[in-house]
Amino acid sequence: MAKETKKILVTGAVGQIGSELTLALRERYGGDNVVAAGHRTQPGEALRDSGPFEFIDVRRRETVEEVVKRYNIDTIYHLAAILSAVGEEKPLLAWDVNMNGLYNILEVARQHEMVRVFCPSSIAVFGPQTPRHNTPQETILCPTTMYGVTKVAGELLCNYYVRRFGLDVRGLRYPGIISAETPPGGGTTDYAVEIYYEAIRHRRYTCFVRQDTVLPMMYMPDCLKAAMDLMEADFAQLRHHADYNVAAMSFSAGELAAEIQKHIPDFVCEYRPDFRQAIADSWPRSIDDSAARQEWGWQPAYDLAAMTVDMLEKLGRRHAEGRL
Repeated sequence: MAKETKKILVTGAVGQIGSELTLALRERYGGDNVVAAGHRTQPGEALRDSGPFEFIDVRRRETVEEVVKRYNIDTIYHLAAILSAVGEEKPLLAWDVNMNGLYNILEVARQHEMVRVFCPSSIAVFGPQTPRHNTPQETILCPTTMYGVTKVAGELLCNYYVRRFGLDVRGLRYPGIISAETPPGGGTTDYAVEIYYEAIRHRRYTCFVRQDTVLPMMYMPDCLKAAMDLMEADFAQLRHHADYNVAAMSFSAGELAAEIQKHIPDFVCEYRPDFRQAIADSWPRSIDDSAARQEWGWQPAYDLAAMTVDMLEKLGRRHAEGRL
């Protein structure tokens, strides 16, 4: 069945999720109907050549509004953000981008009576007081990072716009995202991406968390599917809005290394925890996403074994071609 035509703006379109989500949206809705927007980083060839691209600063509302008016935007996927590790190094910047940027997006969407807004959240909303196993949908949110603070405040702000103004805002609490296409962008779960790249390049990796560190993870194809499935769900079926738990798999850093060694036997992983270990220790080990499964049919496709096969095949091919 053909999808209804939308005019979509993707902020943070040069980032890890944004670059791939933009291409997936263009494939579904048409290249000219999906505007990619970044701050300073130049887009890659695929992003640049498949549809319109604009530079905006989400902290300056007028730059967002100008693009919205020019392209007659009715839907926004707001992915521009400062992530956890960078946010600890630059907390004021994280607050400015993550909170003031989100407020500007919501206000532009409200004033222009948009159809829908997507704003991802994160497992960073949880903290040491949160149950770490099978973390519930409804639980204590007491993060220890600036990134987590902005994500809790962002969830509350988005849900406020739903109740107060009737704006259709939706969001997911993403776990760590692993991609074969885009390098990581300053998050605490970056080790789970870097390890694959270094296994292909050098057969060796030094991991910045302990071997027994367990975190929830998701492969990029499931990440994109979750966003688009939620955005296409019937609003009447949703009891939650901007704060859905979503899960796919949980594994330790050691289990990840062992899975890679099944395919690359001489791969060696060492463990030298840094400041990101404390962040990882404050996050859940597994997630209860039954609300997402019941309300809009969420179902992941990849586990650790399937993801590893796909990651190594894709990265190995690019490495052989001299593109990794």
